[in-house]
Amino acid sequence: MIRETDRYYLNREEPVRSCLLALRKIILSHEPKITETLKWGLPCFCYKKKMFCFLNTMKKTNEPYLLLVEGRYLDHPLLEKGSRSRMKILRVNPHKDIPIEIIQTILSDALDLYKNGIIKIKQ
Repeated sequence: MIRETDRYYLNREEPVRSCLLALRKIILSHEPKITETLKWGLPCFCYKKKMFCFLNTMKKTNEPYLLLVEGRYLDHPLLEKGSRSRMKILRVNPHKDIPIEIIQTILSDALDLYKNGIIKIKQ
């Protein structure tokens, strides 16, 4: 039986599918306490049951992106705020190599918000 989280990825066409699956692996391998679920039909990654980030694609271009829930606290030149007040996104071109080091740095900075108590989590 296919899990709902897997179905999200399998319903995407290449090269977007491979890009999203690679991003999923990067996120889940970054910290053992990160778990995956579906929220609003999207892969949601939680740290200690608190929403941490999402994977999605742009509606017009189908370009994958990583959405950081507490992005307003993060300052990285590749993160885009757009019209959002709380979240920021990192676009990922599925036709190019994934910038793994940049993603890991952003994930580490975002996780530090939770680990250092800036973002409150239930213990």
